[in-house]
Amino acid sequence: MKFTVKQIAHLLNGEVRGDDSLIISQLSKIEEGSQGDISFLANAKYESFLYTTNATAVIVSQGFEPKKKLSTTLIIVKNAYIAFTQLLEEYQKILNFSKKGIEQPVFVGENTTIGEEIYQGAFSYIGKNCKIGTNVKIYPQVYISDNVSIGDNTILYAGVKVYENCIIGNYCVIHSGAVIGSDGFGFAPQADGTYKTIPQLGNVILENNVSIGSNSTIDCATMGSTIIREGAKIDNLVQIAHNVEIGQNTVIAAQTGVAGSTKIGKNCVIAGQVGVNGHIAIADGTKVGGQAGVTKSVRKEGISINGTPAFDLNDYLRSMSILRKLPALEKQVRALETQVEELINQGVLA
Repeated sequence: MKFTVKQIAHLLNGEVRGDDSLIISQLSKIEEGSQGDISFLANAKYESFLYTTNATAVIVSQGFEPKKKLSTTLIIVKNAYIAFTQLLEEYQKILNFSKKGIEQPVFVGENTTIGEEIYQGAFSYIGKNCKIGTNVKIYPQVYISDNVSIGDNTILYAGVKVYENCIIGNYCVIHSGAVIGSDGFGFAPQADGTYKTIPQLGNVILENNVSIGSNSTIDCATMGSTIIREGAKIDNLVQIAHNVEIGQNTVIAAQTGVAGSTKIGKNCVIAGQVGVNGHIAIADGTKVGGQAGVTKSVRKEGISINGTPAFDLNDYLRSMSILRKLPALEKQVRALETQVEELINQGVLA
């Protein structure tokens, strides 16, 4: 795939300084650029590479003025980082959505409808009574059970498993190994010490523009739905339990686990290896630090928390500061104890 500098500048609403007819065929880091590449400069510490790069074009922010002579063409945009991100997104769309057609062997159940521009990879399975939208890309060895709905322009990478009755929206991306709709962890203890399985009869709903990372699992609801709201982004190796609700545009990093029936608000940021208790609520805009344990509801919006159990980030940082000083404090206390004993022995203190 090849584009001119002029075409890329038009896409990014940018201004060209140099030759706009040059051909771009790939993207690269500025320090690794070669002929035909386009790169970007958003961090001043990389500016030196601008004067030595072999990249054909470089995206820079408005107001930037080079300090040396350049051998590359510049595309000037409002924000270079955002513009390059947009370019990456467009490039990815071209790559991901270029696949079309149905490979063999595949299976499609009765009463299933499939939209135009479909790609269905070899050894993929689609059950009965499913509705698959337009321009959906189903990679090899994907399993889609009965009564599943998948919206337009959604990608399911190799090895994804979608259980029955789940609903997936438009422009979703589900990466390899993810499981959508597996049974929630529901077991009732019995008098004899055994456990009786509680049937999990609900489903999972992924709204539009949701991203699910590799080998993450989202359990179906016991009744009703486990819901991942529009724009939410879930990293690799994340466990979302039954009846959980994740709010709009919330992001959750790897190795986080959210227990059953918890409601997480919109625009939250949850770092890696966080454990979230069940049956609690986390307010909109909450930021949870890495390895935190959230054991109770967070009612106030927009705060940052950390620690186990998690509490206000500023208090947590002060606590950590004191904790680092404990060895020195212990020495001071022991020294004071010795001084007090000496004063008692001298009869100064009773």
